[in-house]
Amino acid sequence: MNMLHILLFMPPAEGQEGGGLMSFLPLILIVLVFYLFFIRPQMRKSKEQKKFREALKKGDKIITIGGIHGKIIEVQETTFTIEVEGQNRLKIERSAVAMDNSSQLGNK
Repeated sequence: MNMLHILLFMPPAEGQEGGGLMSFLPLILIVLVFYLFFIRPQMRKSKEQKKFREALKKGDKIITIGGIHGKIIEVQETTFTIEVEGQNRLKIERSAVAMDNSSQLGNK
């Protein structure tokens, strides 16, 4: 007999209740809940954020993770050059972009 088959469907010993598979059921349910409510939504959010950063182009207004508002004036492979107030230019990583600023401007 297969060892896995013996462990999962082994008859309970004297004085014990339930089988091998039933003892793992709560653990399996906990892992499933964690996946559905924590891991999967985080993966989805990460994919959306990556897609957003890849779609940014010259002229887009952005807000960095640090709260700096600027306009993209140059796009490189892994970085952006942005222009902030006072005609100053900053070079930032793509991963430092938090959100699109143009949607924020429309609400004011």
